[in-house]
Amino acid sequence: MSRPAPFSRVLALATALVLSGAARPGPARAEAPPGLSAAEAGRIARLALDCVSREYPNKIAHVLASDADVKPPKELTPAFFGCFDWHSSVHGHWLLARLARTFPLAPFAVEARAALDRSLTGANVAAEVAYLEGPGRASWERPYGLAWLLQLGAELREWDDPEARRWARSLAPLETAAARRLSTWLPKLGNPIREGEHGQTAFAFGLVLDWARVSGDGALGKLVAERSRALYEKDRACPMAYEPSGQDFLSPCLGEADLMRRVLPQAAYAKWLWAFLPQIPGKDAPWLSPAVSLDRSDGKLAHLDGLNLSRAWMLEGIASALPAADPRRAALLSAAAAHRKAGLAAVTGEFYEGGHWLGTFATYLVTERGRGRQANADTSSGSNSAVKCRSVLADFAIR
Repeated sequence: MSRPAPFSRVLALATALVLSGAARPGPARAEAPPGLSAAEAGRIARLALDCVSREYPNKIAHVLASDADVKPPKELTPAFFGCFDWHSSVHGHWLLARLARTFPLAPFAVEARAALDRSLTGANVAAEVAYLEGPGRASWERPYGLAWLLQLGAELREWDDPEARRWARSLAPLETAAARRLSTWLPKLGNPIREGEHGQTAFAFGLVLDWARVSGDGALGKLVAERSRALYEKDRACPMAYEPSGQDFLSPCLGEADLMRRVLPQAAYAKWLWAFLPQIPGKDAPWLSPAVSLDRSDGKLAHLDGLNLSRAWMLEGIASALPAADPRRAALLSAAAAHRKAGLAAVTGEFYEGGHWLGTFATYLVTERGRGRQANADTSSGSNSAVKCRSVLADFAIR
């Protein structure tokens, strides 16, 4: 029989394990994504940390049924009251979960976890459900905010961590309410919403599909896929020349193409894309220029910086769904790189009009969240818990 190790040796080993992250709950240690350092991730996380508990200024999309509905945001929606509006608060929490999951040992992860823990309590979520289901709110935050709520749920469900599992359980009633609201609405939606802002159905459908595949909600996943094909599969020659409108943060044409890669087989998708976006060059040639915001202190004009970020991930997503030899991939990836560079350079936090939400779009882009859903490359345990992303060191100009 071997002798017990001396106490000092055991203590030293335990200390080493703690410092290495092996003794932390959940995954032993997350491998940093290539090209995104913990310091850069911390600068993005700070944008959300500075707003998720900031109640004012606040824009409430609120139907008043009586004087009793006149309350401050923190009383109306106690989990998601910061970041200027409800949907930005929701995806600000997603940003914190995403980056804390990816960089569990980074200094900002402690603050991020504390913020999630304050917000995602059973009592707060119960109040959120009551608000969502109140009279006159059938269309509230539909589809954009509800889709981001489900994306937050997907992130927590995939995070192999005891606290994340607790937060996921707390959030589940609101997930259920949001999914039910969308399931009721979709069969009645006779036409897609093709705008470049919150009402766009293509982008929201993509988030909802990704959540359905993570959560195992086959019924909602099937419904969204069926409605996507019914609403979009016959579309032809999308007018990219008309984009962007002056305050877009989503591309109607690229958003639709990024959605349809999720519901069509590769060969069918490649053929559909020829008809839908025939203007994509069949070689590496200039095609789509980034948008320019002329006043980032104007909340609507600042949307164009978000458009560059969302265009970048949509272009990358479209390219990823095509066969490797498809001649359009080069032009798509070149355009994506130009939009990535322009979009990330604008994520400075200088103005709250963009600072309260652009970090989310940057995180969604550089961690390749949407692409992971298609390629099934995103896992949540052990050394594979990190999320792949392209190099952003040269482009990330957060100051």
